[in-house]
Amino acid sequence: MPAGDRQRTWFPEMVEALRTEWRAGMSWDELIALRDRLDRMLQHIRESRDMQPATATMMCPCCQAPMTHGSANVPVRATILALSRFGLAPEDDAKAFEKRWNRYRQASGCDLHGKQRP
Repeated sequence: MPAGDRQRTWFPEMVEALRTEWRAGMSWDELIALRDRLDRMLQHIRESRDMQPATATMMCPCCQAPMTHGSANVPVRATILALSRFGLAPEDDAKAFEKRWNRYRQASGCDLHGKQRP
């Protein structure tokens, strides 16, 4: 496994899926569905390559074992920011889209992944 892959969120096959599936004017439901597919893809890549979460240098105060970081996931905001990061949308458009997402998320009461909070 190349160095840094345990912390990596965007693998080439995920970027390609984003390039293929993204289109301007997607509804929030469509964007959340795309995020769901990208997150499943990330989890599949991690499992198929047997990538364990990175270990921290900090020790658990209870059991003194090395602490592990949680497995990364793909929130909606990361999907939006990836649009400019990978050249799919101008940075200004992605930032405006991110602001609209924040307003939508607050108004609808959904979490960072686009799911309704209990």
